[in-house]
Amino acid sequence: MGWWQLDADTLARSRFVLCPFAETFSSLTLLHAGTGAHPGEEAWLRAHLPGYRAFLAADPVTAQLVRAGLGRSWIADFLAPLPRDGEPLEETLAKIRATDPAEARANLRVSLRGPLPAALERDDLPERAATLLAHVWSETVRPYWDRRRRVLEADVAARTAQVSRHGWAAVLDSLKPGQTRWLGDNRLQVNGHELPPRDISGAELVLVPVTPGHGWVYWEIPKRYAIVYGCTGALADPGARNVPASLGALLGPARAGVLVLLASPMSTSQLVAVTGQTLGSVGRHLKVLLDAGLVERRRAGRSVLYSRTPAGNVLLEARNRSDTYRS
Repeated sequence: MGWWQLDADTLARSRFVLCPFAETFSSLTLLHAGTGAHPGEEAWLRAHLPGYRAFLAADPVTAQLVRAGLGRSWIADFLAPLPRDGEPLEETLAKIRATDPAEARANLRVSLRGPLPAALERDDLPERAATLLAHVWSETVRPYWDRRRRVLEADVAARTAQVSRHGWAAVLDSLKPGQTRWLGDNRLQVNGHELPPRDISGAELVLVPVTPGHGWVYWEIPKRYAIVYGCTGALADPGARNVPASLGALLGPARAGVLVLLASPMSTSQLVAVTGQTLGSVGRHLKVLLDAGLVERRRAGRSVLYSRTPAGNVLLEARNRSDTYRS
């Protein structure tokens, strides 16, 4: 397995970063796979997979580039650089275009674990990659970016609260189940590959949520490392919010759905983004739940976060048990 050694200061300085380019690249990997992990992804694929496939059908060289660059185990490095904080997506695409063609081909050989197809022995691969990623952004990500950003913010808020309650080890354990794991003794497993350990003490470590896909790890040796991870399933997938039928009958399905979501702290705007309800509806649901003592609120910086109270947890658990006994 691949793991990183990091000291307490590096862990304490690590932070969450939202990144439109990471969201775009993750969307490309989902389009390439062609199969979603839940109904929300499947609906998105139904809307955008035909156009993506038509784009590649009109450009067979780029189609081969995607197949080579996403590889079986490794992503070609030049395809997925991690932007600096606040770097516009256009600047990241410009960096991809500026990649030395020989370096791009070398990256592709690594991802393929072998020689390049003859069609990819050319110098315009970085330009083709940037053009494809720009297309994925403009056609399949930008129309949803405002909502996706709020979903990502909700995930970050929940995990930040988890840090304060349970520490970084609990958060790192939950980022990429089955891959990322806190091993103890300041060791963090980042993937299942047989790689030499890497000491990243003193480096910059960022955690980047994305809504589709399962994520990847990234590094610029020796000073910059990142874990890109799929955000919490209940936030990424509206269909994953299992509202007990009896709770829906008691509170109403929409209000019950809000209570289910508040296992992790969320703001009003984040609830609007995740539920698709209007701001007024979410506000009314929160008032009723607050008055009933089922949720509580607290200020975190400039945001007001809501979360379930112990009474809310007891109610939800009781309704879950009730539905189980009836089934």
